[in-house]
Amino acid sequence: QVQLIGSGGGLVQAGGSLRLSCAASGRTFSGYAMGWFRQAPGKEREFVAGISLTGANTYYGDSVKGRFTISRDNAQTTLYLQMNSLKPEDTAVYYCAAFYSTAWNARNVASWGQGTQVTVSS
Repeated sequence: QVQLIGSGGGLVQAGGSLRLSCAASGRTFSGYAMGWFRQAPGKEREFVAGISLTGANTYYGDSVKGRFTISRDNAQTTLYLQMNSLKPEDTAVYYCAAFYSTAWNARNVASWGQGTQVTVSS
């Protein structure tokens, strides 16, 4: 199973940017579709973005389309999430995940990262 370590969270003002990273080790990173979820206090975990094995296809939740960009570097076994035009409602713990396929739901997750906090102030 692949092991995932997320990083890059922090405190940013509304309108700012952050880039999250997720370093993978263990089983072959390129054999997994990858993605990000987030969970805000008192809310359910929400799918944010996903990317296919080669990076050729990307998928986004409606709330982040046009602002966030997911990418991956299979040579460096790292997943990224570039977050621009951040809003206070983007405040959440962000989790990277390895998926068995491109079905972007929590039941299809093979491995979770530990979560990184993103806080957007107004």
